Amino acid sequence: MLIGYARISTHDQTLALQQDALEKAGCEKIFTDRVSGTKAERKGLTDALSHLREGDTLVVWRLDRLGRSLRHLIDTITALDDRGVGFKSLTENIDTTTSGGKLVFHIFGALAEFEREIIRERTQAGLASARSRGKVGGRPKALTPKEVQILRNMAADKSLTVADICKTLGIGRTTFYRYVKARERQ
Repeated sequence: MLIGYARISTHDQTLALQQDALEKAGCEKIFTDRVSGTKAERKGLTDALSHLREGDTLVVWRLDRLGRSLRHLIDTITALDDRGVGFKSLTENIDTTTSGGKLVFHIFGALAEFEREIIRERTQAGLASARSRGKVGGRPKALTPKEVQILRNMAADKSLTVADICKTLGIGRTTFYRYVKARERQ
């Protein structure tokens, strides 16, 4: 069974073009969404995916109607394949029920993986370069070493309350206890 999925991003757009193409392709049921593709929550897509059974094929007008990103698209189509469900994109002429369509899809997957690896390598190189110049990543410390010493001296004075110490240093209780516990671990 061919199951169609159509999506438009704004209410100014119309689903008619996509629905006509899906009907012409032989889709027996068509699910729709009127939501941006960047949204993770798409009720029509969720319904379409849950409606599909082994041997069915999900049909879309264009690839960008299904996936928020190449990674999302590949994950969705891989999940469909694992369930024994085919995928067909009318505009790009991709059909994973054929050997040629599977080849094209796997090439897309390999390119996406290659892109992820390049981004990871660049990120690691950038972090290493920054560390070599003395830069430390992450959130800045709430207190300077001198302020930490003041906090510990004040914490040792049992006449002061935690609230008084926090107010004096301009920190929250969580920060206070984080530095006190760090001292206990040393």
